[in-house]
Formats: sequence, C-alpha cells, structure tokens
Amino acid sequence: MRMTPLLTAGLLSAPAMAGTVSITIPQGKIAEYKKPYVVAWLEPTDGSPIRTLSAWYNVRKTGAESGTKYLVDLRTWWRKGGRSLMLPADGISGATRAPGTYTIPLPADLKPGEYILNVEAARESGGHELVSVPLVNGAGSASGKTELGAVVVTK
Repeated sequence: MRMTPLLTAGLLSAPAMAGTVSITIPQGKIAEYKKPYVVAWLEPTDGSPIRTLSAWYNVRKTGAESGTKYLVDLRTWWRKGGRSLMLPADGISGATRAPGTYTIPLPADLKPGEYILNVEAARESGGHELVSVPLVNGAGSASGKTELGAVVVTK
C-alpha cells in the first residue's frame, strides 16, 4: 500500500494513547438489582482541579427528576468538581452499565505529574463505594468490595 503525504502526515500527528482504565462492576446478589451510577476522575496530587473521565448515569431520564438528580450520591466526586460539570458532557456522559468489565481511555493530553485515579459508585437500594488508585509510572490497580470490582490502569 502506497501512503499519500496527507495520510502520512495524519498518522504522524495523531496523539499517542496515554493508557486505559478498566472498571469492573460486579453482579449484586439481590433479586431487584439496579445498575449503579459510576464516575471516574483523575485527581492531581498537587491539588489542581480534577478531570472527570466518565460519568455513567440515567442519561435518558428528563423532567422534574432528571437522571442527574442522583449524581449527588457520588459524594466525593460531587464535592471535588462534579457539581460544576455541565451534563451531559460530550465524551464523558453515558448510560449506566450492567455488571461486567468496561474500558475507558486515559486522556492523551494528560500532563506529566502524579495522579490518583478515583472511581466512585452508588446504587439505588444498594451501597456506595470509592476506589482510589495511585498512578505509579502511569499504571496501578485496586479493588472494591461491594459496588466495584477491580479497577486497573495500564499505560
């Protein structure tokens, strides 16, 4: 295959992928299981503002009780910057997820530094859990006990 100069320039200017985050949502052992609201964000250890990577909530619900109403139950994220995020946010907002493992990309434009990846989950008629993963050389892992399973960051 012969590459044209325009195609070659496009391939060379494409940003390199910074890495991925794998989030596992375990199956609850209750009869009336509700999918959890889940947010993932990066928090610089120097106290700079957080960067939300994903927010999974009821994006279809509208009206007086929109799906964003219960995002306040994700207390840590909400206090650290979630309340100022205009939702739905393109590339961040998404529907709640069924039990399983999901992968989201880390931002390609992430500045060098020390970060903590936080993943928080809250479920109606269920619990609340926060899993924090200190990133060492851009990678790390931790595991939740109830609402979240393994959270793995790969470079």
